[in-house]
Amino acid sequence: MELPGLAFAVRMFICFYASVDGYPSGKVREACTSMIPCHGSSPQLLPEHTITVNGTEFKPGDNIEVHLSGPDFEGFFIQARDAEHLDSPAVGSFILADRRLSQLLTCGRTKNSAVSHTSKAKKKHIKVYWIAPGNAPKRVQFLATVVKKYRTFWVKIPGPIVSQPNVPSPTTPLHVTSEAMSTSHLISYLSKPFNASGCGSMKFCIRNPSDCDPESASCFFLSFQQEKSSVFIEMSGPSEGYLAFALSHDQWMGGDDAYLCVNEDHHVYISTAYLKGRSPPVLYSENALEDVSWRLVDGVLQCSFRRSIRLPAYKGRFNLDGSYYIFLADGEASEGGLIYKHRRQPLITNGMYNVTGLPQDIGGSRSPRLIKAHGALMFVAWITAVSIGVIVARFFKPVWSHSFLFGKEMWFQVHRILMLTTVMLTSISFVLPFIYRGAWSHQAGFHPYLGCTVMALTIFQPLMAGFRPSRHAPRRQLFNWFHWSAGTTARILAVVTMFLGMDLPALDLPDPWDTYTMIGFVAWHVGTDVLLEIHSYCLVCKVEVIEDDRIQILQSLTSAEAEGRLFKQIVLTIYVCGNIVFLFAFLAAINQI
Repeated sequence: MELPGLAFAVRMFICFYASVDGYPSGKVREACTSMIPCHGSSPQLLPEHTITVNGTEFKPGDNIEVHLSGPDFEGFFIQARDAEHLDSPAVGSFILADRRLSQLLTCGRTKNSAVSHTSKAKKKHIKVYWIAPGNAPKRVQFLATVVKKYRTFWVKIPGPIVSQPNVPSPTTPLHVTSEAMSTSHLISYLSKPFNASGCGSMKFCIRNPSDCDPESASCFFLSFQQEKSSVFIEMSGPSEGYLAFALSHDQWMGGDDAYLCVNEDHHVYISTAYLKGRSPPVLYSENALEDVSWRLVDGVLQCSFRRSIRLPAYKGRFNLDGSYYIFLADGEASEGGLIYKHRRQPLITNGMYNVTGLPQDIGGSRSPRLIKAHGALMFVAWITAVSIGVIVARFFKPVWSHSFLFGKEMWFQVHRILMLTTVMLTSISFVLPFIYRGAWSHQAGFHPYLGCTVMALTIFQPLMAGFRPSRHAPRRQLFNWFHWSAGTTARILAVVTMFLGMDLPALDLPDPWDTYTMIGFVAWHVGTDVLLEIHSYCLVCKVEVIEDDRIQILQSLTSAEAEGRLFKQIVLTIYVCGNIVFLFAFLAAINQI
């Protein structure tokens, strides 16, 4: 039986607002018309449960005993309808035989016109009584929806037809087929994995990492191949829970056309869905999809299906001949097919693409460009510029005190240039997440709060330096302590902030690379600092033993520093090269996500 356009629209509306958790309490009034639970999958084809009655005729006011029985089931929904118009509202009312297992519902304007379960407790048999109304149609058929478990259910299982006395037999066959016959499609098992042949020439492909083989256990793969008025879609990736892709008009979740392959108890269900903001997806039945197949081997989930390029009768489905950003996500799913938010940022294409246009073989990014730029600029500022600037100011005053650059001592000019560079890069980087988000991020933990503190200290440092007292002024020592304290605090907070930022979904660098790299840099900087401190101490304390080792003369600081100039320059060169290595390693990791 094919659903009329209006009835289908009502069904989509109902599913949109129904909870993805289903109806464990049996309060299923939202499904009164369609009798379809919004569980995000298709009904089964062949019913396992039967409806029986204790009579074949009725008169207004009569009671008919109705039984629903079969293998263990969790939920059910029983109605009586006009046998010649099964899309019409429920008729008559029911009386319960066991209030522990069943409850009465009101569908439409008829009170107690349906019966449903009270809990998910397993049951084998339900008995209720139907009361024939005074305006009953000539023939009434009993229908039942039965839920074995969340994604295994049958819709409108046809029961017996009862009629009023002396009603002639119908001249045309009555609708006695299950709703499942019209909304389900055969699902097959893939005998072999997907391959990337034809990518860029015959089909539009998205791969992550780029050029990976979909047979690999680390490859996320999505392909679209146009075949006349339809598109054949393949999706693959390492996931024990679910894989999903979505078509979007922007790079934000919300108002998107999504397709999910969900693993439930080693069986994969393919569903269409509507994404509303950051809320859980509203799952629909996949009755818009054809040629559905799946495969689950060694933790790699693969599914394929076909859908028409245009689906005007299906609410929320985008036309595939338009241009969209494409999202590819994976995550965990629980028993019952409920899906959880993806732990990491979805793979998002860098531009809008038409999957039915020119075939391409592209990649994507799990981190937006603005967030990548934010991380890269902060790393350059605080791992490279600040660190070198601090080393120069701390240990190279005596070494470069007689060298000048732009009319000032070289150490001071190098220090000032590096610190002003830090202020500029930090300021630019600071605004990028706000441009990307458009607002404050409430899901980033302490990272934005610490970032704002670092930004404030970054601005405070050059402002304070502008009021620096002269070298021999009484307040110079106080200034030095404030300047050192604010700078050291900013450096420590900056490193902590970067540690936290690396694990945020928008810039989720590969573990354990991010942790090891930051620990390595901290050890590298502290080791260099300690080495130069020890060297300076040894120079100051170096003594010259004259002849009989009885007279010790403390060398002057100036001559000692002159002796250590070459050593310090070598250490600085090695330190700068090491920082550059850390910088390029970080940028390479950002480029891969």
